[in-house]
Parts: sequence; structure tokens; C-alpha cells
Amino acid sequence: MPMWAGGAGSPRRGTAPAPTDDLFARKLRQPARPPLTPHTFEPRPARGPLLRSGSDAGEARPPAPASPRARAHSHEEASRPAAVPTRLFTDPLALLGLPAEEPEPTFPPVPEPRWFAHYDVQSLLFDWAPRPWGTGGHAEASSGTPPSAEDRTASSDLLLEAPGFVSELGGEGELGLGGPVSPPVPPALPNAAVSILEEPQNRTSAYSLEHADLGAGYYRKYFYNKEHQNFFGLDEVLGPVAVSLRREEKEGSGGGTVHSYRIIVRTTQLRTLRGTISEDALPPGPPRGLSPRKLLEHVAPRLSPTCLRLGSASPKVPRTLLTLDEQVLSFQRKVGILYCREGQGSEEEMYNNQEAGPAFMQFLTLLGDVVRLKGFESYRAQLDTKTDSTGTHSLYTMYQDHEIMFHVSTMLPYTPNNQQQLLRKRHIGNNIVTIVFQEPGSKPFCPTTIRSHFQHVFLVVRAQAPCTPHTSYRVAVSRTQDTPAFGPALPSGGGPFAANADFRAFLLAKALNGEQAAGHARQFHTMATRTRQQYLNDLATNEVTTTSLDSASRFGLPSLGGRRRAPPRGAGAELQAAGALVWGVRAAPGARGAAGTQAGSPDGTEVPCLLGISAEALVLVAPRSGRVVFNCACRDVLAWTFSEQQLDLYHGRGEAITLRLDGPPGQAVGEVVARLQLVSRGCETRELALPRDGQDRQGFEVDAEGFVTRVERFTFAETAGLRPGARLLRVCGQTLPSLGPEAAAQLLRSAPKVCVTVLPPDESGRPRRSFSELYRLSLQEPSRRGPPEPVQDEAPGVALMPTTKQLLHVCLNDGSVPTGPGDLAEERTEFLHSQSSPSPCSSLSDEAPVLPNTTPDLLLATTAKPPAPSAGKETPSTQDGSGSLSDGEDRGDPAPELRASFLPRTLSLRNSISKRQPIPESRDAKGTPKSDAEPEPGSLSEKVSHLESMLRKLQEDLQKEKADKAALEEEVRSLRHNNRRLQAESESAATRLLLASKQLGSPTTDLA
Repeated sequence: MPMWAGGAGSPRRGTAPAPTDDLFARKLRQPARPPLTPHTFEPRPARGPLLRSGSDAGEARPPAPASPRARAHSHEEASRPAAVPTRLFTDPLALLGLPAEEPEPTFPPVPEPRWFAHYDVQSLLFDWAPRPWGTGGHAEASSGTPPSAEDRTASSDLLLEAPGFVSELGGEGELGLGGPVSPPVPPALPNAAVSILEEPQNRTSAYSLEHADLGAGYYRKYFYNKEHQNFFGLDEVLGPVAVSLRREEKEGSGGGTVHSYRIIVRTTQLRTLRGTISEDALPPGPPRGLSPRKLLEHVAPRLSPTCLRLGSASPKVPRTLLTLDEQVLSFQRKVGILYCREGQGSEEEMYNNQEAGPAFMQFLTLLGDVVRLKGFESYRAQLDTKTDSTGTHSLYTMYQDHEIMFHVSTMLPYTPNNQQQLLRKRHIGNNIVTIVFQEPGSKPFCPTTIRSHFQHVFLVVRAQAPCTPHTSYRVAVSRTQDTPAFGPALPSGGGPFAANADFRAFLLAKALNGEQAAGHARQFHTMATRTRQQYLNDLATNEVTTTSLDSASRFGLPSLGGRRRAPPRGAGAELQAAGALVWGVRAAPGARGAAGTQAGSPDGTEVPCLLGISAEALVLVAPRSGRVVFNCACRDVLAWTFSEQQLDLYHGRGEAITLRLDGPPGQAVGEVVARLQLVSRGCETRELALPRDGQDRQGFEVDAEGFVTRVERFTFAETAGLRPGARLLRVCGQTLPSLGPEAAAQLLRSAPKVCVTVLPPDESGRPRRSFSELYRLSLQEPSRRGPPEPVQDEAPGVALMPTTKQLLHVCLNDGSVPTGPGDLAEERTEFLHSQSSPSPCSSLSDEAPVLPNTTPDLLLATTAKPPAPSAGKETPSTQDGSGSLSDGEDRGDPAPELRASFLPRTLSLRNSISKRQPIPESRDAKGTPKSDAEPEPGSLSEKVSHLESMLRKLQEDLQKEKADKAALEEEVRSLRHNNRRLQAESESAATRLLLASKQLGSPTTDLA
């Protein structure tokens, strides 16, 4: 495989200045001469990371006393003019108007400790050297949006621009790697909705809830009501600290015990370190187990161990930790609604509307249910439910397990002769999210007209053609500049949205996400930090014992007494963790071409990111902004191409991203590839150069999706290793999704030499698809099938019934029959909620933590092409277009209800039979079938006939067995009847003999 350009020693990224032959320009472009360094005989202070432990970790050290010679040089340097530290003078030719050279982005530092498996995204961003809010170290400072988008303001007929606010009028998309991207479709998650990494986070609805710290339930799930240890203290640098430790033991496949430690580190910053570290990744410990001090010295080297004390055994401690961790989780929300009539636009006018118009009532009816406040027992949102002092009715609804109470302006008490309407403003003004409903003809809304410190997000909704069958709505969003962007993304123009349940779900998800995103704003961030600090101070002061970290009991002392630690599992054992392992990378969208540019990224801009790979997901997080810029499920990873310091990752429909890694050549890339091999079904790609033959032919055919359908014999394509079922990921340096089917076909026809990146088929010869592709195909399959067409068979008794079709689908799932060049299979998907054992190539080791399998199993059933007309059967076929083969048409597939009821039972029966009664194939020593074995049917009709004949034979055998059983039962009944008859005859004969003996006068004898 050819090495990629741009690995070690690659040219600097960014917009390079134009080359020139001018010696003056080339001289000015040379780097500046470094200043003279004074030579002294004093030891030079060590340069490196901050101290690993101790109270002086992270503090700035005073400069060492300089020698007289150094002081003389310092006076000379002080007299020189200081260089202007501006970006303008990094290239002298920038003064002449020429493009300046962009500095190469640096690699972000990898979070400590190494090989720590992070539970969620917040843990991945945990910082041991906290900085003040707004310095770029936290997501709360300019989180979610680049500066260019933050400063952008716009106006429309719904919303006016205002200083301090950002307007969203539609078409912005989702912020991703390299800029805005189109919103993802299910089952993919939006970047802002990704939270938990160790466990599967499935998308259960069309609109996901974003900016939620779902990892806050980590303590409740893995520590609460379980044996663990809590340590509290006041660190000189980090402030109040709370640490929770717990050791887990699991039985490995080899009979030994696999140990891991779950750790939570809480500081005053709103991010918490949560995750697991395997005992094999730790230094060797004593036979009795690892002490908490040794564990924290490795996991938390910047935490002073002398300040920690063991927490008390009071039940208040776990309850306080639950409250501390879960203060960001709330399933009760309140939203304000302002009513703006035609011609209105100011705050006073909206607050002084006494009655709701028909259009407003139609909107409220769509949004929720009007409830009576007196005696209302659900979430009341500070409304009076006893004396009706805040009105008699309100609007209430439920959405995605969240209770939402609306503060409707017309339902709150109205005060005559009071222009400000303080009773209404008291509730609506204290809401974070406010919906502004506009009737047709109202003035555009300006957020500066609302005088409130809490209202950070305004959702402007304008009705069109209200109270008619064609009612629709348009939406615009205004948020403060320190509130990150949130979804769902608005369509171009803000609508229109039809007045239906989908618009209700969109608006409620937008309101919930807006309130969650506003929690990252400066005001709410400061309030949450102050509350967190009070909880930690109380624990470190009032809920500690005198037991220090050194005298605390060892982990595993009861269970490991007298036993030594199990030997490590060998190299790479730390890569088998379920949580997210982290690497520092520079990422860019698209795959790197031969010229060193990015396909799909015109300027080739690289973004410093943290790459996190767990057993479930792969994420890229920008540490400066704290937002996820890319995410995909591990089951969506298709393939990768790697060199010494670069990796191209293909996912989804063939999209690609480029990752450049730091460190020794090949080390970090090798770790990432080994991790991907453990957690995904992907494989390495192949680079093929396919020239044309003497007749200007390529020798292979490709369909619209990039799958190779046919490869001609004795061509360059076959010699190079191209096989049917392979997938083209890149053609002439361009990825297929970026090219499109028409451009890719044109490039394949016109290029004199085609260089392609190929994904080989799987072990059974089937094309490789990602999970998201299979999911979308399963949703499109009912609409593709159409009405079933009759199939003419020669034998009238061999009719293909729906049940037989389903059994055929299951039986064809073996993959034992390879797909031939002319019989490229069309994949279908059936999702069954059943447990399946993970394959060795796609799951973790047996000794790794066992993950819950919540993903539905995937059955890939292949439908071969119909036979030729000469075979005696006529079957209609469809053409995909030029350059592609015709696939078999789906005919007569059963209804989804039958599939849902029949397939799980059939699959369960088939699995049980295959597990308990394996049928070995008759093969010779080389593994090929013997000549006397029964040949496998080739076409679909032959397979159907073979299956039907087997079923008829089984039915005949069953009928014969039933007949034999009936004959046997009849014979048994006859024997029993004869036995009873003989007994009766013997008794009758004995009776007659007794009577005869009495008549003859002979003495009575006992005949019995």
C-alpha cells in the first residue's frame, strides 16, 4: 500500500504563500534569527509539564537568580525594542498586501491519566489546571459556535438584530468539523446531543435533547448503595475536592479475575472526571491489592494526597454526592409565552393583552393542555395551586419524560392601570426561554425590548393563515452571545411548519435544548459554580474522619488475601476498556489526496481535537471550545487507511475524515488502529491503480452506490485484486459522497488511469455497509417492494407461501454460498430484538467488561438475481441505470406483522438447532466439498424448489409415521381385546367345570 503524503516531514498546513523568484521576497520569508542566549554555569530549570503531585503543582516558579554576565545581557536586551506580538508581522510581506503564512496548529495535550477510560464527554474535557471563565479552557466560554458565527447578526420580518444577541433565521445547519454541516438523520446523533460514551446512547425520537450532562448519573448507577470509598479535602490549587473510588471484579475467560477501578474526581469546575482504569494499566502492586494512595498517585498526579481524608459513614454523604452530581439533571421545565397582536411589538403591549385571540388559542391547543391550577398535583412552576392567586388555569404538557409548565401571559393575573404588569412579568421574566407568538401583521420582535437578566433565549413564532385548514408557522431564534447554538436546526427561511404534532415536537425540543444550552452562559455558569463550591466545602469540612489516605484500607483486601494478582493479559490489554480512550489529533474533513489537500475541505484547515474511542462511539472534541465537532457510532465505521502519523477514517455512506497524530512515527496510529479493530467491524482499505486495456475498457462495473457488481476475467482489475462486492470509497483522490454518482461515473469513464480506494467485501463475499445505511434501507424496503407479482411455476403444487419465504430468508443467512460475479446480492435488513454472541472480530475480549447489548441484531438476507428466460421461468427485472447491473426485484415479501411474529421464533429455533446439533459438512482435508456431496442449488428458483421438496418429503415422512403409529395403536387395542376375551372364556370354563362336578356328586376341588 503506498504511503500517504503528509506523514512525517509533511509540509506545513494552512494557506501557503505563493512561490516567487524574487530574492528579496525569499530573504524576507526566512524565519527571524533567534536572539542570543546567555551562557551561564547555573543549572537550567527543567521544562516540561506541571508537577505530578505536591501543593506547588501548577504554581509559577520564581526565576532563578541570574549571573552577572546574564544580567549584562539582560540590560542589553532590555534596551532593544520589543517585538510586536501581533499576527500581522509574522510574515513581513503581509505589509505589502501579500498573503501571510498561517501557523501550523498544535496538537492538544492528552488528558491525564493515560489509558483512563472516560465515561462521558464531560470527563474527557476535565482539566487539572482550571482557568477562569472565558479564557478558552472551558466550553462555557464561546462554547458551541466559532467567533465568525457568533458575531453574525441578521434581521427578518420576524426578528430584528440586536447587540449582544445572535439571530438564527434558518438554514444555519449543525456546527461540525470544518464548519456547518447538514443535520444528521436517525439513528445518528447531533454533536451537541452526545454525552455518554461508555454505554450506547440511542436516538429514540426525531428530535434529540442536547447539551445535557447525562453522565451525571454515574455515581447513582455505579457507586450508590454499593461498597466504595469517598475522600474529601481542600487542595491548595484545586480547592475543595471530592473523590469516590470503587473496585470491580469480574471473572475472565481464563478463569482468573479481571480487576478495574471506577473513579470520580469532583472539583469546583463543572466538569467531573468519571471513568474506569484497568488494573493491568497500573504499576504492579503488592499481593494484597492496591492502596487508594497508589491509585490516586497514578490517576490524579496533580492532586495532593496529604489533603484527603476518608469520608464519614453518615447517610448524608451519599445523598449529598447525589445532589451534587445531579444538580444539572432536571426533568421539570418552565417556559414563558408572550402574545403579540397585529401591529404590536413592544414589551408593554404584549404584557397588557388581556384576552387571547383565536390564532393564539389555536397555537396553545397545539402546544399543550389547559389545566385547572387549583388542586393540580404535577409540576406547578411556582404557580399557586391553592388560592388561585396566579390565575385559574395554565398550560401544561409532557415531552420526552420532561414536565413543561408554560407561563402564558393572558392566563396570568391582569392588573388594570399598571403598564408594567409586574404580576405577569414576575413569572415570565424569570424564565430562561420565552416563546413570542406573533399574529399576522405584527411588528418584528427585538430582544432588547425585554428588560430581564434571566431571559436568554427567545423563540419567535408567527402564524400564517390561522384558524384555517392551511395554518402554518414560521420560527426564528434569538439567543445571547454566550449561549451556544442548539438544535433542532431551523430549515431555510424558518419554515413554514404545518400545524401538526411534528411542529409541536420541534418547538418543545427547541425550547428544552435552549434552556439547557443557556446553562453554559456566564451568569448561570457562575451560579452553578458557586453552588457546587458550597457543597464541596461542606463535605470537606463537616463530613470527614481523621483517617488519612495513607492509613485507608486497601482495595480488595477481603477478596485478595493470600492470592497474588492475576498476570496481565499482555500488550494491548488497556485497549480493551469499554470507556473512551483519548488521543490528541489534528482533524480535517475529507480524505487526504495525493497532492496533500483534503477532499471536501478546500483550504485543508486542520482543527486540534481530542479523539475519543469507546466501545460504542467515536468522537472528536475541540478542547478550546469544549464542543463535539464530530461523532459516529463504532458500528458505522467502514474502513481506514493509515500511514506512520496519519489515518483516514471512512464512515457512514463513505464520508471520510483525516486524523494526524503526534508522537513517535507509527506508535499513536498503531494504538488507534488496534482500538478500531476491537470496537468496530471495519477493516483496512486497499489502494488500487487500474489502467485501461487495449480496447479502452476498465474491466469492471459499479452501481450508483459504489459497489462493484461485475469484474471481467483476465483484466487489469481482476489482476489487481478487485472482486465483486467490493466498495469504492475514493476515486482519483475524491470520496464518492463528495463526488456524487454522476461525477464518479464520468470520472471512471474519462480518466486514463483510475486510482481507487477499495473496501473489500466481508468473509462471505457480501458488500460492507454501515449500520446507518442498513437502518435506512430497512425503512425504505416496504416502499420499494410494491405489490407482489405472481410467479409462474411448472409444478402447480409448489407455491411460494409467505411463511416459506421467511424461512428461506433465515436459511440464506448462513453465508455459506459465496456470491458469484454474476449474482451480486441485494442486501436487506431485518431488526430483531434478540441477544447474539459478539463475533471475535467486532467486539472486545472476553476478559473486557461485558457491555449490555441493546442494539437490535441485524440479519442480512440475500436475494440473488432471477434466472435467465431460457431457464423456463419469466421474472421481471429492473435496471439501475448505465454502468450498473440489474438487481432482482423484490416480489411477494410478507407483511411486516408476519415478519415481526414469525422471524424471531424461526431465528430462535434455528440458533438452538445450530448450537445443539451442529451438522458437519463433508469436506476433504483441504476444506473443499467432496465430489459425491449434494450440490448446492444456485439460483433462487432452484433454492425454492429444493426447499419445497424438502418440506414435502418431511410432510410425507410425518404422514407415514402417523399412519404407522395409528396401525400400532390399533394392534395394541386388538391384543388387549383378545386378552380380555380369553380371560372371560377361561373364567366361564372354570365355572361350567365346577357345576358339572357338583352334579356328578364328586368331591369339590379347588380349581383355582
